[in-house]
Amino acid sequence: MEKLLRICKRELANNIIISGTSCLIALDRIGHLEILHKLFFTIATTSEVQKEFEKPLPSWISLKPVENNEKIKELELMLDKGEASAISLALETPNSILIIDEKKGRSVAKNFNLEIIGTLGIILLAKQRGIIPSAKEVITMLADQNFRFSDSMLNTILKEANEI
Repeated sequence: MEKLLRICKRELANNIIISGTSCLIALDRIGHLEILHKLFFTIATTSEVQKEFEKPLPSWISLKPVENNEKIKELELMLDKGEASAISLALETPNSILIIDEKKGRSVAKNFNLEIIGTLGIILLAKQRGIIPSAKEVITMLADQNFRFSDSMLNTILKEANEI
């Protein structure tokens, strides 16, 4: 949580955002995918993530190939293809921040000392930057779509958003 708050407080213009699949799907399901575009100058992902997204990506998300296919294969022993490819791309991309939600994927990314943020962190950042009026409203929409998160995470996000 400390890293999330540090990310939320700094300027992100010089970072490249690498997105995993879950954030894209979750925000698309509730009609708020554009939050990413409003927050970040550069967003990239992999063809594996695009396949898992199961529809065309918006033009403002670029596809980047992963150079180290061996790293993807190694990570696929623990993670699904989308997570493995997104982590691999983040490892190859200087100044990147990885959007990843799944607990196991986050753990692996942390082991590589990657900077990570999850979908709820994106919502907090959007609230803090004035892109959305209410984090709670968007998080409720996510919950209605069976997006899972802990009560403690919810409380932390809402406190930081000054909504409780």
